[in-house]
Amino acid sequence: MHKYKKIKAALLGMGTVGGGVYKLLEKRKDEMPFKIQADLEISRILVRDLSKKREGIPDEALTDSWEQIVNDPEIQIVIELMGGIEPARTYILQALKAGKHVVTANKDLMAEHGEELMDAAEQNHCDLQFEAAVAGGIPIIRPLKECLAGNDITEVMGIVNGTTNYILTKMTKEGMDFADALKKAQELGFAEADPTADIEGLDAGRKMAILASIAFHSRVTFQDVDIKGITKITAKDIQYAGEFGYTLKLLGVARNTDHEMEVGVFPMMIPSSHPLAGVSDSFNAVFIHGDAVDDAMFQGKGAGEFPTASAVMGDLITVARNMQYDCCGRIGCSCYKRLPMKAAGESRHKYFLRLIVEDRTGILAGVAGVLGNNNVSINQVIQKPAVDGVAELVVITDKVENRHLHDALMIFGEMSMIREVASVIRVYTQK
Repeated sequence: MHKYKKIKAALLGMGTVGGGVYKLLEKRKDEMPFKIQADLEISRILVRDLSKKREGIPDEALTDSWEQIVNDPEIQIVIELMGGIEPARTYILQALKAGKHVVTANKDLMAEHGEELMDAAEQNHCDLQFEAAVAGGIPIIRPLKECLAGNDITEVMGIVNGTTNYILTKMTKEGMDFADALKKAQELGFAEADPTADIEGLDAGRKMAILASIAFHSRVTFQDVDIKGITKITAKDIQYAGEFGYTLKLLGVARNTDHEMEVGVFPMMIPSSHPLAGVSDSFNAVFIHGDAVDDAMFQGKGAGEFPTASAVMGDLITVARNMQYDCCGRIGCSCYKRLPMKAAGESRHKYFLRLIVEDRTGILAGVAGVLGNNNVSINQVIQKPAVDGVAELVVITDKVENRHLHDALMIFGEMSMIREVASVIRVYTQK
């Protein structure tokens, strides 16, 4: 019987995803020689609490000592699934310096320290793979770096947070308000006890920083991303969006136009005919436009034990194959450009405005006058029937520079006949 060499890996963190990776590798262990011409095993697992029993995992594999892993010459791959910035950043840098290849699912780290980590990998001729950092089990990072490398990509947009997509789906299909939809998501385990990172758009913002950096070959960090969450979205906004032919989603949109980048995460109204409008519940999808491929969409489960473990395993197999042919580090950092970010005020978008106004003559003319005086033209308008002397005016603008809309909204805030600017929501338009 042919004897294959053994590749040993260490796993940092044994939470949901760590457990999924261990189980999936055990399940596929007999196939590894055929996939990578070697045996692959997780020989060490770094955990915080050694006394905690972990079913199916031998006690001798567990350790609470990072030094035991980084100083072990037999361990050639480190799989970082701890999350957070520290100590994960330090551990990855030390692993790369020790000549160990790294696979990580850490979006926070890659969005804020990606350049530092990629440089360290290049200097030490190591692989640093991070497919699982964006959109769980959906292959998107490697397709951007390899399969679509012949394209000039001008737009990457998508639903990259399953929690918020589930909440908005419940609000759309069942008319739930935000609080009830969030509670349901928490009961089903789609949302954390503290859902801030999801509902405020922070999680999606980190992922969009990573995607934009790869797609446009220019470094984008989390701090560059303009972010707005879904906490102010109401069932009424979603209902009115439907009347205009739109579906409301939390979208990450990254554009590279006129040699400037624009990256943001916002609740956006997208035409109900667009493929992303039909992506429901906790599913994710990423939509790409390239000059050669035209439009392409990647859809699937964006989180969870086995979808994310699937992406980690794909990276592990890639690293192991590269090791076999001594070609690690062949695809490193792809940020060879230095493109500026477009100033937020100069960005141009269509907007949905929902205004609570007094029910009297001249209101529509007054609103139109303020918008017109600030270079904001109206595309569509609906006035809802008044109740108790108060009416709703729903406006969709043409494309407008953000600073002009901001000026108009400031004036609305000073007008007695406008009781409240209840909603200001972006409307997606193609470039």
